[in-house]
Amino acid sequence: MAPRTFDRELRELLRAAGCILLRQGKGSHEIWQSPLTGRSFPIQVGVASRHTANAILKQAGLLKAF
Repeated sequence: MAPRTFDRELRELLRAAGCILLRQGKGSHEIWQSPLTGRSFPIQVGVASRHTANAILKQAGLLKAF
């Protein structure tokens, strides 16, 4: 059984909030930008921790979801 990742759900929440993928970052990261905060933030491909997923949502100006 593969470990659970939060990638798909996290990206769906970000897109629903209007966040956009700016570019591919170094290695296995993507750089996103939030219209709510105006900040750019990295997202690792294969986010395995709910704490990390919630921290990304916080950087985007969204509430915890995991």
